[in-house]
Amino acid sequence: MTGTNPYGQPYENPYLSGLYAPVHDETTAYDLPVTGRLPESLDGRYLRNGPNPLHVPDPAGYHWFSGDGMIHGVRLRDGHAEWYRNRWIRSESVARGLGEKVLYGPRHMGMDFAPNTHVTLFAGHCLALVEGGALPYEIDPELETVGPFDFHGTLPGGYAAHTLTDPDRGELHAVAYCPALPYVQYLVAGADGRIRRRVDVRVDGHPVMHDFSLTKRYVLLYDLPVVFDWRGHRGRPRPVWRPGRPARLGVLPREGGADAVRWLEVEPCFVLHPMNAYEHGGGRYVTVHVLRYDRYFVTPRPQPGEHVAHLERWTADLTAGTVRREQLDDRPVEYPRVDPRRLTRRHRFGYAVRERGRGAGGGAALVKYDLERGTGTEFRVPAGDDVGEGVFVPAGPGAAEDDGWVLAFAYDARRGASDLLVLAAADVAAGPVARVHLPVRVPAGFHGNWIPDDATGEPEEWPCGEGPVRW
Repeated sequence: MTGTNPYGQPYENPYLSGLYAPVHDETTAYDLPVTGRLPESLDGRYLRNGPNPLHVPDPAGYHWFSGDGMIHGVRLRDGHAEWYRNRWIRSESVARGLGEKVLYGPRHMGMDFAPNTHVTLFAGHCLALVEGGALPYEIDPELETVGPFDFHGTLPGGYAAHTLTDPDRGELHAVAYCPALPYVQYLVAGADGRIRRRVDVRVDGHPVMHDFSLTKRYVLLYDLPVVFDWRGHRGRPRPVWRPGRPARLGVLPREGGADAVRWLEVEPCFVLHPMNAYEHGGGRYVTVHVLRYDRYFVTPRPQPGEHVAHLERWTADLTAGTVRREQLDDRPVEYPRVDPRRLTRRHRFGYAVRERGRGAGGGAALVKYDLERGTGTEFRVPAGDDVGEGVFVPAGPGAAEDDGWVLAFAYDARRGASDLLVLAAADVAAGPVARVHLPVRVPAGFHGNWIPDDATGEPEEWPCGEGPVRW
């Protein structure tokens, strides 16, 4: 979007143009065309969240992270692509902007925002997620908004952008923060959808903890030099890089109190997204794979590609109280994922997105890492195209770690629209076994999940006219 800055000079906000430009309509399309063959075992929905501002009153000041959330979804069943939908999350401001009835519900500290970061299913509730103190919003199987969700009245404050489901106990873990509060909250929700555990961990300086890691016994907290600052921002906090601020990795026992956290010093850096963490050596060591930025938010609104992250392995020696870093790849990558069955456990494979416009060939790519062999293979998209986060879907409950599929949205510049790619995880470099052709462009966005039918308890036909439909 082109406009003028306060000095009358022309500018273009990169987050309102090109691949980031918001779409202006909600679309529903049925019987989508497919190139290749969809695996018949893929019965469910691929959902992805991302910013898509309904209105932008200040184009010069807009940043990608602040856009209203929109869910994009594709329904697959029996080898067919039944539908594509995109829907705004109906926060109060979005509902009013669309001229619709407001879905009133609980609020934390008066905050209301259309969550734009992630989407996950837990305890029968499909939740759109965001950090910073706002609540999740629940959506139904057709992506319509049910309303704000507070875990049946048990959520003690706001919630988080990232959650992890423990594959052993089925509980949902999160680390939530609010810029106005001097602590972060470790939260555990039981299978009944209620918060059963809360630990308030005091941290100084209001650090941005976008994500966290989980092992079988520990929660890892990233207290790094990006903090919220109120100065010069009209009373609204913004994340900034704070030179000289100590960087540390917190190791909290999952069943311990706040006083049990051990803080281990690390070199100054920033981590938006870790890949996975696990214990070994009889519990002496914790290893976590992270995407490490040297710095972040050095400027108030980082531009696309201004900072890049690289895959690193951090090994914490809990006896010596040290953390050893090892960079594993020089590719600039983001959005790491693993087989969800391997969360909290040693894993061999991981997936990430190589940034568009950087590295050999200049195109974006999906990267599959073999962490045992120390290799990475790619599926590249042509220059001018783009590909988003790759989500691994196992072929079955007992399938091997890379026996399954990787799903991702990709932009096709020749069509001016997007596809849902389905790649065989065992051979990502071979390219997609199927492309579902969407009728519209899916803007660059953040995170998504595959929600299989066997996780939703979905009946063959949905009842109509009976209020929100449960998953």
